[in-house]
Amino acid sequence: MPIDPAPGLHVLVIEDQRDIAANIWDYLERRGHRVDHCADGASGLQRATRDTFDAIVLDLGLPRLDGLDLCRQLRAAGNGVPVLMLTARDSLEDKLRGFAEGADDYMVKPFSLRELEARLRALTRRATPTAQDLAVGDLRYEPKAMLAVRAGQPIPLTRLQGALLAELLRNHPNVSTHQSLLHAGWGDAGGDLPALQTQVYELRTLVDRPFAQPMIHAVRGVGYRMVVAP
Repeated sequence: MPIDPAPGLHVLVIEDQRDIAANIWDYLERRGHRVDHCADGASGLQRATRDTFDAIVLDLGLPRLDGLDLCRQLRAAGNGVPVLMLTARDSLEDKLRGFAEGADDYMVKPFSLRELEARLRALTRRATPTAQDLAVGDLRYEPKAMLAVRAGQPIPLTRLQGALLAELLRNHPNVSTHQSLLHAGWGDAGGDLPALQTQVYELRTLVDRPFAQPMIHAVRGVGYRMVVAP
């Protein structure tokens, strides 16, 4: 199996099914990545907060601490590492709940290991902070810190939220279409309209709801735009 010429990733796999974890580990290592593994949520959360990873592959149904609670606690601690969630549940409600708790992408078991690697690559490419600070009105986004600042108030964001906000700020005053936002957030490997709508809702909760004037406006059937009060 040829190794991807791009630099290898450091991936934490949090999965209690040993055969699935072993298959992911073996495939990713043969592709030139470095893999660590935890078999339960409590040890996974401890490892994720103690060490630095390029991405986390997180099972939803874990002993000791389930994947949703783990992801929620990770985000509450300000950790924006990209999270790819794995689950046997395939309903839209389960997917949206995962995104609402801070997951960046979602795969349903059984899945293709080749696709899993592609999605991890897409998440980490998007997460790489290369852009300059962006600002519209009293809202500024600092990609390297994954931090929004509005009216002087700092607002930590996940990498996915930051990617979507950056796309909105770059396109101001024009509309960012659903397609452009999906590409900014998930690349070509994942994401769908319900996931985008969930993430924009979470983003609005952070950068609009605490303030008198909302800035992120929906353009029905098209996308979203940034609006600055006159």
